[in-house]
Amino acid sequence: QVQLVESGGGSVQAGGSLRLSCAASGYIDSAYYMAWFRQAPGKEREGVAAIDRSGTTKYADYVKGRFTVSKDNAKNTLYLQMNSLIPEDTAMYYCAADRRVSGWSLWLRASSYNYWGQGTQVTVSS
Repeated sequence: QVQLVESGGGSVQAGGSLRLSCAASGYIDSAYYMAWFRQAPGKEREGVAAIDRSGTTKYADYVKGRFTVSKDNAKNTLYLQMNSLIPEDTAMYYCAADRRVSGWSLWLRASSYNYWGQGTQVTVSS
């Protein structure tokens, strides 16, 4: 079993920054693919950023240049640094992980991941 616990969410004004963390425990190691997703009320869950075992990253177009995903393998922790936040970034943010994600095009697809955290809320006011 893999457990994922997100933290770091909160309320900020537009233009501000937040850093989300996802602590992983259980049967998980640095070989896992990990990703951040978000879901706003009434909308589908969408991919934000992903990182593989080698540190290669992938970003959704709507966060490129503003968000940075990273991980600390020694701490089994995934991070999402969010800068220049806009109201449209308001959502519940989820951490996800899986041992196998086949194909670059699937890295930001929710169905590619079997393990999920409970989420942390991010609210950006104008």
